[in-house]
Amino acid sequence: MSARNFLTTGRKIVAIGRNFSEHAKELGNAVPTAPFFFLKPTSSYLANGGTVEIPTGCEVHHEVELAVVIGKDGRDYQPSQAMDHVAGYALAIDMTARNLQTEAKKKGLPWSASKGFDTFTPISDFIPKESISDPHNVDLWLKVNDTLRQNGNTKDMIFNIPSLLSYVSSIMKLEAGDVLLTGTPQGVGPLQAGDVITAGLKSGGASNDLMNVKFNVAARNGLFKV
Repeated sequence: MSARNFLTTGRKIVAIGRNFSEHAKELGNAVPTAPFFFLKPTSSYLANGGTVEIPTGCEVHHEVELAVVIGKDGRDYQPSQAMDHVAGYALAIDMTARNLQTEAKKKGLPWSASKGFDTFTPISDFIPKESISDPHNVDLWLKVNDTLRQNGNTKDMIFNIPSLLSYVSSIMKLEAGDVLLTGTPQGVGPLQAGDVITAGLKSGGASNDLMNVKFNVAARNGLFKV
């Protein structure tokens, strides 16, 4: 599967919320006792080298994540067999209009607007499954203008990938090209027009990154305004 396959043929992005306890705490949220997720539109994908757009009046935060790319359709995965449905991985950034999300949470409304703007899922090229021997020991980092903001490891996820895939597939079919975002470590923060985002991942303890991405940030001149 190429990067183009999941950027253009995947039907959904399933994003796991609060899967790192320190991230939940930094936003003042309770640490979950069971997985929960939200959906993002595939129109929010942004290929490596693109420009993240900041809608007027939005405070947009970065959230670096390990993405799991589904390789074949299925429902009701048993945790012991869930990884058989994985084609590979990618490095992704879940962009969030934090002020919109905060207001939605106060009102008990969905988060779709805060997560679903165009360019709000920057993502790397595809990483074949065999390139990452242990997805639960992957270092993730993100910098804004060369300042390190996030630096974590997937070993700190509350719910591991097989349990996440089993849970989601018990609710909805996962299809080839779908992407599961597995959560973000602490250190999320705001972006401004003119910023440059760089991020990378590597197997835990490795000296060199397996994948890197770079995105510019610009103001969006559209109809949406807060």
